[in-house]
Amino acid sequence: MSEIITLGPDGQLIVPPAPTIPIIVGDGIGPDLWRAARPILDAAVARGGHGPINWLEVLAGQEAKTKTGEHLPEETLAALKKYRVSLKGPLGTPVGGGIRSLNVAIRQKLDLYACIRPVTWLPGCPSPVKRPDLMNMIIFRENTEDVYAGLEWPAGSPEANRLIDLAGQEFKVKIRPGSAVGLKPMSEFGSKRLIRMALKWALEIKAPNLTLVHKGNIMKFTEGAFRSWGYELAASEFGALTVPENEATAGETRLIVKDRIADNMFMQTLLRPDEYSVLAMPNLNGDYLSDALAAQIGGLGMAPGANVGDGLAVFEATHGTAPKYAGQDKVNPSSLILSGAFMLDFMGWKDSGHLVRQALTRTLADKIVTYDLARQMDKVSPTATSAFGRAVLDRMGGER
Repeated sequence: MSEIITLGPDGQLIVPPAPTIPIIVGDGIGPDLWRAARPILDAAVARGGHGPINWLEVLAGQEAKTKTGEHLPEETLAALKKYRVSLKGPLGTPVGGGIRSLNVAIRQKLDLYACIRPVTWLPGCPSPVKRPDLMNMIIFRENTEDVYAGLEWPAGSPEANRLIDLAGQEFKVKIRPGSAVGLKPMSEFGSKRLIRMALKWALEIKAPNLTLVHKGNIMKFTEGAFRSWGYELAASEFGALTVPENEATAGETRLIVKDRIADNMFMQTLLRPDEYSVLAMPNLNGDYLSDALAAQIGGLGMAPGANVGDGLAVFEATHGTAPKYAGQDKVNPSSLILSGAFMLDFMGWKDSGHLVRQALTRTLADKIVTYDLARQMDKVSPTATSAFGRAVLDRMGGER
């Protein structure tokens, strides 16, 4: 019988033996990914002595539009909220028009304010950098504010023209006529709750440092404020456990809190990746940096992710729908597999999450890879999505 994940008095998840977990299969390559990922996750849960998971398929994206007339039905949002922990494949978003991003809509409607992206290289995976083994970071990206708040108006629209006029009349700011206009809201509340989650995570895993990534040298009152609020929060709520970088001493045992300007952080991740552990940043910086780090461990096909709020989490493949490959049994399912493993960790079933990553690493070591990784390797032929999934499943369990 299925059961519902609940919250304890301390806000921690209470996971029953056989929880119901909603799954959004997704658009494009989503069905291919799920067919490969589900048996792996089910086997890891069973071998870890948990479960079974009762997967509840809920609709979003094109299938939802076809069946219900809506891209994101209220029933789906209600299920994600009720069951608290969910998994999803990629959902399509038109560029420059059409529906707004369904991924952003889910995050905002459920107030999933933290996008969490662990970035760790798995041995055997190709990489464009010399020492991918030095990469072990986790990004906390604010999900609801910044430019992703969706406050923008097209060039020539009455709204944009009115804002341009207002800026000139009230604030003496000249904006070129005919410009498109957007707003970049960043609140103390939104910034601090994201940074608070990152600080708690860093302390729990005993990370050596947390870095606030910002562009505060230019955007002083938005991104600069994010930096200031971060240091302020660390001192006021975690003072005995944290220390600013400029006050840290040799052999420091407290969590070192530092900050880096966003463009410099891109360089640091290439030159000195081992000096950084947990990163907290506003939305747009996190969007760029997440993909840049993923490139160093094999690409988005190897990058897990989650959108997390207070008592709610939706784990997701971090790449797009790749519609030209839909139904071709070709793409890499590892992002969804690893997101599922991340979900199992989050539920407290870390032994099962470890089994997934261990089996995936063994598969890569045997040079069994899909086309996206094969093209980065010498004399390696690509494996189909389904065959890759079976190979991972075969390598789960006992020692080789």
